[in-house]
Amino acid sequence: MIKIGPSGNSASFYEEGHTRTKEAALWVAERGLNAFEYSFGRGVNIKPESAQEIAEEFKKNGVEISSHAPYYTNFANPDEEMIQKSFGYIRQTVIAEHYFGGMRSVFHPASCGKVTRAEAVAVAKRNIARLAEELSDLDFDFILCPETMGKMNQIGTVEEVVEFCKLDHRFYPCFDFGHINSYTRGGIKGYDDYKRIIDYTADHLGDLKTKNMHVHFSKIMYGDKGELKHLTFADVKYGPEFEGFARLIEEYKLTPFIVCESDGTQAEDARVMLDCLNAIKGCYGKII
Repeated sequence: MIKIGPSGNSASFYEEGHTRTKEAALWVAERGLNAFEYSFGRGVNIKPESAQEIAEEFKKNGVEISSHAPYYTNFANPDEEMIQKSFGYIRQTVIAEHYFGGMRSVFHPASCGKVTRAEAVAVAKRNIARLAEELSDLDFDFILCPETMGKMNQIGTVEEVVEFCKLDHRFYPCFDFGHINSYTRGGIKGYDDYKRIIDYTADHLGDLKTKNMHVHFSKIMYGDKGELKHLTFADVKYGPEFEGFARLIEEYKLTPFIVCESDGTQAEDARVMLDCLNAIKGCYGKII
């Protein structure tokens, strides 16, 4: 089943007087959505009992939670102590995600730093392979999703993420199409561009990981160095547009986990994406 929902809470969630994450379960479900991404961007500091309380509400309302690891993971860092910290951030996120009752955790792969891109990618690949081993003692199932990145000095092109996902059966791609569009400075024009990405992924990772990919979607302002800031679906300049990807989802019968990262309207824009999917699906029945 396709999962679709917001990353965190829209501005309207707080404007309506809500304050707690567990309240988002019903709020999201009432808008016809069935996914939610919890960000540990600045660190994992949730207590197990709090995570389990959130999990109960989301399960009751049929909303699945994914999580985002702290933003500062960098598996190309030359300092082994910092690599160990990145391992720790991912471990903490995966365990918290387990308490949430979910399986999917997204992470940022790396930055180039002061070395060449090829050198940084090679180091990141070695350390991400080590990451799989570092987590091998966990006695529950999980999925890790290295994310495509939007700035020129970051590691995480489509090709790089696909290579990382070859390292372990638990690694699935997180394609952030706003990031991809920013990195390529407007390279996603429509259906054909999405198709090239999905066909490449299927050729290299197979149908299972392609069909069940993780997706971040938002429109993003970009400049010469890539990503600048997230926008809303009201933007008509930067893109990308969702319809081409929606067509591909129906044509290829994909079942992605789609997270909207619009700036303050993430639930509203997730609903726009759901309506687009349902319109394309048409007489074959609704997605949700």
